[in-house]
Amino acid sequence: MNTHASGPASPSIEVTRVADDQWQALEGDRVVGTGDLSHRSGGRAYVSIDAWHDAAFDRLARVMPAALPTPLHTVVDEDDHDLIARWRQAGFTPGRREGEYVVPTDPGVTGLGAAPVPEGVTVVPFGAAQGGPLRDLDRAVRDEVAAAGGWHTMPAEVVPLPPGVTVVDPAKYAVAVLDGRYVGMLRIAPVPRRPRIGLLAVRADVRRRGIARALLAEVLGSLHAAGIAGAWAEAQESNRAALSLLAEVGARRVGGNVELERR
Repeated sequence: MNTHASGPASPSIEVTRVADDQWQALEGDRVVGTGDLSHRSGGRAYVSIDAWHDAAFDRLARVMPAALPTPLHTVVDEDDHDLIARWRQAGFTPGRREGEYVVPTDPGVTGLGAAPVPEGVTVVPFGAAQGGPLRDLDRAVRDEVAAAGGWHTMPAEVVPLPPGVTVVDPAKYAVAVLDGRYVGMLRIAPVPRRPRIGLLAVRADVRRRGIARALLAEVLGSLHAAGIAGAWAEAQESNRAALSLLAEVGARRVGGNVELERR
């Protein structure tokens, strides 16, 4: 999270790199800010700052990028205009935007209760997917993303995994199968009170057949049966297909964020 508060500050703020991925801002012997570095999908580097006041933020925002290779990224709530402005002063430029949505689960609201499963497609519910074929599908989707637009087009939350590891817990996935081949997947993160749709992906050669809708119908229907009224989802503002699908099922936009980049 990137946060800061306004207020007077001494100019004598010293920033120290206390670990490969962490910095501290000291005002005398008092910690007045911290900075962090993380790496996400495709090797993208993200920085974040938590500072007590503007001077500490600005000092960290100058020192950290100077010690790191570019490009660098950060993510800010779309309504925090002051923080966006401070990152811009540090040389970061606003780029892609992601909307946050609440997706209803009631089939009577989503219209998915009567949605037909595409011919030849079988939807495997949570807990029943086979690990091997699921990992093959995950690798194939990642390769397609890399070949098409690169991981910079994917949600910022999609984090990288250790080399060779693609799917940690197959039980979190529902899968679409066509002609014996896994062709689509939907992952749910079991966040308390409102689960989060972490990833919905379909192989490029079988898109536009209703497979994504079939996966949503299965997953949202299961959540509704369990007494869960809604799920979280994110979509990049330029992803027209995702936005259209969210609109079709009655999703409500509740917020968003801006990703800024320094090259």
